[in-house]
Parts: sequence; structure tokens; C-alpha cells
Amino acid sequence: MNNRGMSSVQVVVVENDVHFTLNELGRACQVDVGQLILLVDEGILAPINDGPERWRFAGAELRRARLALRLKRELELHVSGVALVIDLLDQIDGLRARLRRAGLH
Repeated sequence: MNNRGMSSVQVVVVENDVHFTLNELGRACQVDVGQLILLVDEGILAPINDGPERWRFAGAELRRARLALRLKRELELHVSGVALVIDLLDQIDGLRARLRRAGLH
């Protein structure tokens, strides 16, 4: 079988009750922690605790961080643009959930 034109996808399943430190999240996303701090400052990521040295990130924040970083890189968006896109995606997800609960989707 020929694999030309195919790309591989890496999937990581992370439980929401797993928590990452800022450095661990940086390693998992393969970025400098400074980029993650910008995402926190913009409200894209929501750490638990105060101060970067005490921050903990729930497992779901890994997916959110990777999405934000991918949007920033691939669409060449500033962090504020990334925040807007993610906010709109969150709203779409919320509306879809409401439609499912109402039996309309």
C-alpha cells in the first residue's frame, strides 16, 4: 500500500483530572512557557492557583493550548485574535449542545 499523500496524526488522551504545571504544559505543547503565559493573560487558558510558579492546568487545557497555538501559527493570528476565534468556537459548541438537549440536532 502506498502512503504518499497521507499524513500521520498523533493523538493523546488526557483525563481532565490530570493536572500540568506550567513547565509540563510547555513541554507537552513543545513551546516556551512565555507563549503559554500570554495565553493565560489573554484569558484563553485558565490555570488553577495564583502565580505562574503555582499554576496547575487541567487536562482539558492541553487541548485548548494546542488549539490556540495552532491557530496562532497556522493563521498567523495575534493572541487577541486567537482569543476571539476560541471564544466563537466555544459559543458554537454551546449552541450545538443546546440543540442536542432540545432534540433538534
